[in-house]
Amino acid sequence: MNGVTGRMGYRQHLLRSVLAINEQGGLTLADGSRVKLRPILVGRSEAKLADLAAKHDIPDYTTDLDAAIAEADVYFDAQVTQARVKAVLKAIEAGKHVYAEKPTAETVEEAVTLANAATAAGVKNGVVQDKLFLPGLLKLKRLIDGGFFGRILSVRGEFGYWVFEGDWQEAQRPSWNYRSQDGGGIILDMFPHWHYVLENLFGSVESVYAKAVTHIPTRVDEQGNSYEATADDAAYGIFELSGGIVAQINSSWAVRVNREELVEFQVDGTHGSAVAGLRNCRFQSRAGTPKPVWNPDLPVTHRFVDDWQYVPDNGEFDNGFKIQWEMFLRHVLEDAPFPYDFAAGARGVQLAQLGLQSSAEGRRVEVTSL
Repeated sequence: MNGVTGRMGYRQHLLRSVLAINEQGGLTLADGSRVKLRPILVGRSEAKLADLAAKHDIPDYTTDLDAAIAEADVYFDAQVTQARVKAVLKAIEAGKHVYAEKPTAETVEEAVTLANAATAAGVKNGVVQDKLFLPGLLKLKRLIDGGFFGRILSVRGEFGYWVFEGDWQEAQRPSWNYRSQDGGGIILDMFPHWHYVLENLFGSVESVYAKAVTHIPTRVDEQGNSYEATADDAAYGIFELSGGIVAQINSSWAVRVNREELVEFQVDGTHGSAVAGLRNCRFQSRAGTPKPVWNPDLPVTHRFVDDWQYVPDNGEFDNGFKIQWEMFLRHVLEDAPFPYDFAAGARGVQLAQLGLQSSAEGRRVEVTSL
């Protein structure tokens, strides 16, 4: 597990996925047997790794990536994006199965190289697509699969929150996120997410028009030094999907939250609409749609939010990262299906690259098949 000293690598992948699987007695396979996992922690700082290993009673940690790859059955990468391709290729060449955070690379050419290398080596490969397993999106998929919407017309997404500039309050995200030379930028970070959400729930992405913006030009890093923010911290995108669906998604680290959750998708169809977030999903049927009246001379007394119902949980929802870890490990151990491979990851990187191209050229860009 390379990159576990980072926020995402530690919290979601080590703590809430791998260690959580062991705490439940291991991974249950189709024949009823259980497999426990032996994590080998890898990173650049031996001190940080030692602290992490001691905290969770993990005996194996090293700064020697080659030695760790040689000993492991599966290589997982949660490093900064710039370091990912070289390390993943090293694992593939060693014949190891590979699971990686997204984006799999900074460019579509590198992402395709990883996908082709993994296929040629015959190793199992997967990319993290965690938002598909969020309770809110699972409930939304339940509505889609049940035909609730009729013909889906459009998708509207709002994602983001205010990331402190780092001067009077410490920033919640690392400074490299805001430097394009270090692989930062919200399009490269979030468009691969939006790609797999759109592709798996609504249809393939056929074109993109995006506007990338750096709203906050100067920030303060972890050492208290001011630096120029060269990467986009907000992106406004329009995506045309197969079947005529139009998706609009705003992504921003310079927006204050005025919605129930940090990300919300509103889906409108001929027979109903729904708004899905991380946890909840609200819906409004065709028969239950009110008739708003526009009158600027009178105050609005009707609470439109009260016209929506919540999709019930109807079961327990596990951590989305953990669910996908279990799927990938079953893929490795018993060849269970796993559609979220490096080819899917490459399509996500492609959308990010085309989004940046669209913004730079000020035009709509078609998405061609890889």
